[in-house]
Amino acid sequence: MHLYGTQKVNENGHLTIGGVDTIELAKEYGTPLFVYDLQLIRERARGFIETFHQLGVKAEVAYASKAFSCIAIYQLAKEENLSLDVVSGGELYTAIQAGFPSERIHFHGNNKSSFELELAFDSNVGCIVVDNFYEIELLKEIAQAKQQSMRILLRVTPGVEAHTHDFITTGQADSKFGFDLNNGQADEAFLKVKDDEYLNVLGLHCHIGSQIFETDGFSLAAEKLMNKISAWKEAYGFHCTVLNLGGGFGIRYTEEDTPLEPQVYVKEMIETVQSFAGKLNLSMPEIWIEPGRSLVGDAGTSLYTVGSHKTVPNIREYIAVDGGMSDNIRPALYEAKYEAVVANKANEDKSNTYTVAGKLCESGDKLIVDALLQPTEPGDILAVFCTGAYGYSMASNYNRIPRPAVVFVEEGQHQLAINRESYENIIQNDLALSLKRG
Repeated sequence: MHLYGTQKVNENGHLTIGGVDTIELAKEYGTPLFVYDLQLIRERARGFIETFHQLGVKAEVAYASKAFSCIAIYQLAKEENLSLDVVSGGELYTAIQAGFPSERIHFHGNNKSSFELELAFDSNVGCIVVDNFYEIELLKEIAQAKQQSMRILLRVTPGVEAHTHDFITTGQADSKFGFDLNNGQADEAFLKVKDDEYLNVLGLHCHIGSQIFETDGFSLAAEKLMNKISAWKEAYGFHCTVLNLGGGFGIRYTEEDTPLEPQVYVKEMIETVQSFAGKLNLSMPEIWIEPGRSLVGDAGTSLYTVGSHKTVPNIREYIAVDGGMSDNIRPALYEAKYEAVVANKANEDKSNTYTVAGKLCESGDKLIVDALLQPTEPGDILAVFCTGAYGYSMASNYNRIPRPAVVFVEEGQHQLAINRESYENIIQNDLALSLKRG
């Protein structure tokens, strides 16, 4: 059994995280429950930051908070000297409410509204990552009206296809994100902003995909961006100060996954940028990266209570849990795979094969197909590993199921980070019918 971060099995055979018994957490907070290992998140953050320091390269490590957003995680990011990648007005508002330094916030998105952009200006965010021509015109109007400067990066699609699932590959030419680097759109965008009175172009941004296990794609993307920067320097005297190479660093979900250590990705990026800076006679830019999943993914564990069992003779045996696609849509959306353990029997042999079904009224609501687990019975606590990224953040109230609570654990302590929703929460925005017939 592969354990992550501070996970251990105690003398009672129970899974513990951060020195806290998961069975006690389930009793106190109920299930479904997301449990985050803060020590593991801190170690990952420091691993990225310290690698840049050791190699003497100026950098910003921005937590890509779409992976998991809430006030408490933003406060943790602040403690660890991370910057922040937000992709909506809601994430930006949450960050400001969390007291996150606005100068370390980078605002992304392919269809930012005027309201969201004005919020970014009013919040004095550190940078806006510009995604399209429509946004350029909005930015110019807002900056002119406010007579306020804003630092920007131009997001480009470098034509690099990462080795990943089609739905989470974003650096290829056919993408809703960014200006194409190869068909002239990036050049056109640059010309529209390079001499603007209020918009300060720092450099370029790209993101080639997610759950990536090799460095070749990052190196190739960096090469393409450095060549474009060189061309703009020669033609227009442009001085690039920031190169943002995005995120997408993979984690281990199952034994099929073979991620690299964070330091390996960082070193390869730095070496590529330094090499081309030398070849092209360019100043070394700051390197910004945006880890999200690799900071919080395997630091999160979902706890469920096992309920009904169903045996389909000669086909499979189902166990059902009290959550499902309402708190983890990834198996249904991406065919994502997970591993699990019966948390109150973690020291027993895994001898039974079950398909773990959720309680949602969808035949595709299966969290794990053919999971090898300890023998289970109703009332057992099932722990599903590596649900810290895109679990809670993509959760819904489908079937009017309340979203789970979220708990942080560290050094034997635990605290609620997000309250469990109630039925009252679910109907709080509903209005009674008032139209009169006839």
